[in-house]
Amino acid sequence: MSTEPTPDTAAHPALDRQDIAHLARLARLAVTDEELDRFAGQLGAVLDAVAQVQRADVADVAPTTHAVPLTNVLRADVTTPCLPRDVVLAGAPAAEDGRFRVPRILGEEA
Repeated sequence: MSTEPTPDTAAHPALDRQDIAHLARLARLAVTDEELDRFAGQLGAVLDAVAQVQRADVADVAPTTHAVPLTNVLRADVTTPCLPRDVVLAGAPAAEDGRFRVPRILGEEA
C-alpha cells in the first residue's frame, strides 16, 4: 500500500487554530480569533495547492531560470561627446567656480 498522497487527499494534516496562532506568533503578527479561523482555511488551501504542484510529473522537464526566453533590451554602451560645461551649468539653479552649487548638509565646514 502506497503512503503517497492521492490527488483527492490533502498532503498535510489539518491546520487548527493552535497551529495558526503558533505561526502568527513566530511571524510576530497579532491576530484576532476571527482571523485565526479564516487563516486556517486559507493556509490549508495554499498548502493543498502546493501539494498539487509537487505531484506534477517533471521528470522530462529541463530546469529553467525563466518560463520564456529573455533577450537583452538595453542599447549598446557607446560613448558620445558630453555637453559643454557652460551649457550644463546654465541649466543649474546655482553654479560657482565651474561646479554645481548645492546647500551644505550635516553642518559641514567649507
